[in-house]
Amino acid sequence: METPAFRFSRLLTVQPHDIDELNHANNVQYVQWVQDTAAAHWHTAYPPSEGHSFIWVVLEHRIRYHHPALLGDELRCTTWIGEVRGAQSQRFVRIERAADNKLLCEAETQWVFLDSKTKRPARVTPDMVARLWGAV
Repeated sequence: METPAFRFSRLLTVQPHDIDELNHANNVQYVQWVQDTAAAHWHTAYPPSEGHSFIWVVLEHRIRYHHPALLGDELRCTTWIGEVRGAQSQRFVRIERAADNKLLCEAETQWVFLDSKTKRPARVTPDMVARLWGAV
């Protein structure tokens, strides 16, 4: 499903601790970058200073690795929100090498929205969807 979602991007540089025995970024590190990119978008749209009491947890990750990231590579991590149903939200992340826009990794994650006090699912409101789909 195509959504009107704004694309949020951030840059990062592959660090020595990201590298595995094959001399490229470890696959687990991509999962961390996917989660960190989602969190960066959420905290930009909903800064902690606003005092909200909600958190997101992962229900499912689907990741496809296309090419390796190497030490020192600058990466562009881009995310956007797809379908939102009840307490669940679909999020996409693309990780590209910034120097040549080569696609390294694509991820689709199903997130569940929780009340941070009760740890119970909470409905994502239409206002939240509009804010997450909007430019931040």
